[in-house]
Amino acid sequence: MLEVQHLTKKYRKLVANNDLSFRVKDGEVAVLAGPNGAGKSTAIKCIAGLLRFQGNVLICGYPNKSVEAKRCFGYIPEIPAPMESLTVMEHLEFIARAYRVKDWKERANVFLERLELADKQNKLGNELSKGMQQKLSICCALLPKPKVVLLDEPLVGLDPHAIKELRVIIGELRSSGCSVLVSTHMLDTVREIWDRALIMMNGKIAAQRTRSELSASEENLEQVFFSITEGKGEPLGSDSVSHT
Repeated sequence: MLEVQHLTKKYRKLVANNDLSFRVKDGEVAVLAGPNGAGKSTAIKCIAGLLRFQGNVLICGYPNKSVEAKRCFGYIPEIPAPMESLTVMEHLEFIARAYRVKDWKERANVFLERLELADKQNKLGNELSKGMQQKLSICCALLPKPKVVLLDEPLVGLDPHAIKELRVIIGELRSSGCSVLVSTHMLDTVREIWDRALIMMNGKIAAQRTRSELSASEENLEQVFFSITEGKGEPLGSDSVSHT
């Protein structure tokens, strides 16, 4: 489980994240949605332990910067940053050694085949296109079998096959009991895979919905999203924000 408690991130006078609190249950896919500049990527980086912040983030019950937490989660950043002098397979070996993954080669080869990187395994990081770098980032994040996965705009730059395959992989992560948080501003890319939607606006969680809540109402996710982001819906901090 991923639990965020009163996360606040400030850059001097700018409040990028303002008292965010939510949880992503085991076997649940949550979407952190909002327009550009809403604070999504900042929140993801705080959760991943890349930025200092006020509040608490628990990953599998452990503080997010602890060794125990880092063993439990995988992070796929918006901008991949492979090591220039390592090959694709050497990246995976590095991760396997760091996380002490046994019998990793077979699992690595499966991911490489699924994301069409098998013929690129001897290419260096600086020889890969941005899309290939993103695919490698996905392989590295998932190799240690994480229990919590963070994806920041993961579909940007991927080809249609990889987009389709990543959606399938996210479904498999859900089925295995993994907690998945996907940050995106493109709702159509996650329409079929989300269980919980967290809609951000001006650094806050402006609304929260589950798929079952929307199914029981006449709303759809796009309607809720645009009513919030275009200023026609719930005010920030409204009692109508769901925390189930």
